[in-house]
This record gives sequence, structure tokens and C-alpha cells, in this order.
Amino acid sequence: MNLIAIAFYLMAAVTLVSGLMVITAKNPVHSVLYLILAFFSAAGLFVLLGAEFLAMLLVVVYVGAVAVLFLFVVMMLDVDFVKLRQGFANYLPIGIVVGAVLMFELIMISIAVAEKGAAAGNQPLVASASESNIKMIGHALYSTYVYLFEAAGFVLLVAMIGAIVLTLRTRPNVKRQDIHSQVTRRRKDAVEIVPVKTGEGISE
Repeated sequence: MNLIAIAFYLMAAVTLVSGLMVITAKNPVHSVLYLILAFFSAAGLFVLLGAEFLAMLLVVVYVGAVAVLFLFVVMMLDVDFVKLRQGFANYLPIGIVVGAVLMFELIMISIAVAEKGAAAGNQPLVASASESNIKMIGHALYSTYVYLFEAAGFVLLVAMIGAIVLTLRTRPNVKRQDIHSQVTRRRKDAVEIVPVKTGEGISE
């Protein structure tokens, strides 16, 4: 067994164990730390596959932004996790049913991919000396999968708007900016010239 195979099995095992610990750890901060470890291990697997650009994106975007944001949110929120776990047994049956359905779908997808090949029968792209990995990913993303890429961007836009709408709170005692009144106001409503005679001004 060569060094590449040893590295693959090691990082794959670390990824699986870290993913399992994310959902089984009792402390949410530990779950986020295990998630960061899983991201790093998955980035190592991408490097072994020759997809250095995807590995860099996984580390920079997910580890450097998303996972750290999760960690900050978990540490800043005062969530009573003991109270949340009280009704765990009541939702266990429906959780088992949903998990079984998802497992069945994953198995069917794996069988379909194994029979028809990756990407619905298309051969996977292999990086060559003339074309870099980044160029091939960009070509595939903005040609073959351009509609899916735009759909993903639209989904993220809808999620962002939904998050803004859900977190927007109107408080009566807080002064808010009125763009319409600022744009439509006239000079005489905003400026007042008071004639003051010499020597009759306000003195301190």
C-alpha cells in the first residue's frame, strides 16, 4: 500500500468519524469543532483527487467563514439545550422514518450513478497539462451546469431575503430613517435663516 492510499483511508476515516461526532456530541461548541475537522479532512480528499481549487474553497469558505460563524453564534446564544432535549423521545419515530427514507434515496442514487456513470453518463473531466483545474471547473460550471448554478444563486438570494424578513423587528421607540421624506423635502423645510442684529446675539 502506497502513501497516497494510506493518506486517503486516513482522511476518509477522520471525515466519517468527525461527521458522526458532529451529530452525537452533547456540547454544541464541540460539534462545530468536529465540523471544522471534517471540512479539513474533506479538503485533503479533494487534494488527493487533484481538485486543489475545490479544496481551497472548502477551507477558505466553509472553515474560514461558515464554521467560524456557526461557532460564534453557538457561543453567543443563550440556548437552554436541556429544555430542548426533553421532547426528544416524542419525535424519535418520525425521525427514524425520515432517516430511513433519506437512506433509501441515497442508496438508489448510488446504484444509479454506479450503473450510468458520473453526471448522467458523461465521463468525468480529467485535468491535463494544457488546462488547469480551475479552468476546467469554470468551463463545466458556466457551460454544462450554468442553469443549476443560477438556480443555486437564486435559492441563496431567497434565503437571504427570508432571513432579513424574519429577523426584522419594528420597535416604536426607535428612530428610523425615512428615505422618502429625505429625498422629497424642500429647502425651506430644512433651512431656516434667522436675522440677528449685531450685538444682540446669544452670549454665554
